[in-house]
Amino acid sequence: MSLRWQPALLDPAGEAGSALVRCQQGFLVDPNGVLFPRSWLKRLELPLISEQGLGYFEGEPVFLMELADPVTVPGAGWQGLRQLMMQDEDNDRFRMLGFAAQIGTWASQHRFCGRCGNPMTQHPRERAMKCEACGIHQYPRLSPSMIVLVTSGDRVLLARSPRFAPGVYSTLAGFVEPGESVEQCVRREVQEEVGVSIHDPQYICSQGWPFPHSLMLGFHAEYASGDIVMQPEEIEDAGWFSIHDLPALPAPRSIARYLIELYVARRLGSTEPVLPG
Repeated sequence: MSLRWQPALLDPAGEAGSALVRCQQGFLVDPNGVLFPRSWLKRLELPLISEQGLGYFEGEPVFLMELADPVTVPGAGWQGLRQLMMQDEDNDRFRMLGFAAQIGTWASQHRFCGRCGNPMTQHPRERAMKCEACGIHQYPRLSPSMIVLVTSGDRVLLARSPRFAPGVYSTLAGFVEPGESVEQCVRREVQEEVGVSIHDPQYICSQGWPFPHSLMLGFHAEYASGDIVMQPEEIEDAGWFSIHDLPALPAPRSIARYLIELYVARRLGSTEPVLPG
């Protein structure tokens, strides 16, 4: 594994290092990229919600400035994380941005205590927000979810949501509910979304998915029985596709794309894709 990006708990006191600037799931970008000198940013009087020490990129300390509003910065603009994922092939930089997005979401959503309503402050020794009034601590959230490729021989079952880019089909996915195992979630979501039954799902790999704070657990499952019945409002279209004639697929480096390409490679005996970072 590359060591270019290393998460770490850094003290935001002082002005050394570089910073990412984020607001409402978008990052500030200029022709030099997404990292800016902290000392320069601090002179701009940005509408700062919080500043978090993230870790090290290529040995340089990196911080996150989470803003309340997407202000105008001369020579720079705002880009969403999905845009950056599509345009930038640097896996380490995407891992850094994904981590920053999750930490920024957590920090902006825990400014006040959910128990007593008082302001929360950053814990000095761990990644946590604490309430001085009632003592509760809130840590960065992870939402476990599953994603599964259902197959039958040389066919794969793919679907599209109304939220997808035009023409793109993907695997089935959903969030794990309280009291539910991930395997139970896989069976339930497949049944709910497309109405078919599957054999026991087999775990393949996982990927942190910062939209906004998921941990995607990837599975493969063989089709057992049933006809496709699409879930209203969730599934716009679904069907069986030959591995020799696939539709437009999700973004490279996504776990959905990996599951599809891995199955195709194994069926055809070709080189397997690289596990997404």
